[in-house]
Amino acid sequence: MSGFREPGFSDRQKAAQEARKNLLNKFKSQPGPDDPAVVAKRAEREALAAKRAEAKAARDTEKAEQKRLQEEAAALEAARIAREAEEAVAKAAEAEAEQKAKRDARYAARKAKRK
Repeated sequence: MSGFREPGFSDRQKAAQEARKNLLNKFKSQPGPDDPAVVAKRAEREALAAKRAEAKAARDTEKAEQKRLQEEAAALEAARIAREAEEAVAKAAEAEAEQKAKRDARYAARKAKRK
């Protein structure tokens, strides 16, 4: 069995030239940009991209609609809370006025009793 023979300069140079030639042949064998298969693939990718863009636009529209509905619901809820607060303040003022009227009536009755 022979031992490992380290490649010399010319062997390495020949291997590099062969690799370059293989790479060039691989590149040349690829179809050009006007090849029907390449054109069909490009059209397919563009159609797919258009579908994705359309779906994204639909999702964005849906999100905007959801956000608008949520904001509308929040505004209605805030208005309801404000109305309830106003009603509570009005009830408290009415109750206070009623208590004052009762107190004044009792006071007037005491005054009338003394006279």
